[in-house]
Amino acid sequence: MQARVLEVYGEVLDRLLPGDRPAELVVREGQFHYVVVGSERVVSFARTEAAAQRLPARGAVLRALAGIDLGVAVPEYLPIVSPSGDYLVMTRVAGAPLDEESLRGPGAAEAVARQCHDLLARLSIAGSDRRVREALPAAPADRWSRFAEDVRIELYPLMNIAGRDRADQELSALAALPHLTDALVHGDLGGENLLWDNASGLPVLRGVVDWDSACLGDPAEDYAALGAGYGADVLDRLLALADPANNDLAPRIATIQGTFALQQALDAHRDGDPEELADGLTVYR
Repeated sequence: MQARVLEVYGEVLDRLLPGDRPAELVVREGQFHYVVVGSERVVSFARTEAAAQRLPARGAVLRALAGIDLGVAVPEYLPIVSPSGDYLVMTRVAGAPLDEESLRGPGAAEAVARQCHDLLARLSIAGSDRRVREALPAAPADRWSRFAEDVRIELYPLMNIAGRDRADQELSALAALPHLTDALVHGDLGGENLLWDNASGLPVLRGVVDWDSACLGDPAEDYAALGAGYGADVLDRLLALADPANNDLAPRIATIQGTFALQQALDAHRDGDPEELADGLTVYR
């Protein structure tokens, strides 16, 4: 995959990442983008036409986040015009995704949970910032009901009977979710999007990337993603650190986690990505 991306975009990368040798570039493949990491800059190439159309909104989110104190680094949007409209350029954020071995080290799970808790607290505070509220969309009140309807219309024909029964149970649970828009929600706080430094012996969170899905919404979405990325132990520690008054947080997290595969499949179906679609529908076929 890396060789193919560097071959297809080689001429563009020579211009956008001056001084970086191709052999030193790191290429990552996401659901909607190929991300090429240079020494100082990162270039995100849209994998589909639908993803390309969302690039201006991605730049707007990064501009809104500039100056917001999240306690960690966030990519800075660089206003470099893409003639083809299929890439976005931003500054590189130091750090690397946390690997499973580092997470298993003594004290690592507690350190990760406490730093993620601090990040979530800062995201909650940022949700009241005027600049953020003016720039980012709020999650629609009918978001989950529309999602359930879209899944039934677009994905049910691709499922077997048992898969539709399973999806029915997961989608029915969404009706109990409250409509919350007080917090800044990243929307995809998975393992690849949190960048860490292990030089001190324990993981230290340095930055957060990929803010494509950021909105004003329910922080349970970010808790759910952290639990999926770092496991039940870290999620349990996060819940222990959460405000006790938020006693419906755990059920909201579980309900949202139950939709992750369907979310992936629906996005992939709309973006024309057969590989991600097949992966998301694995347990429904």
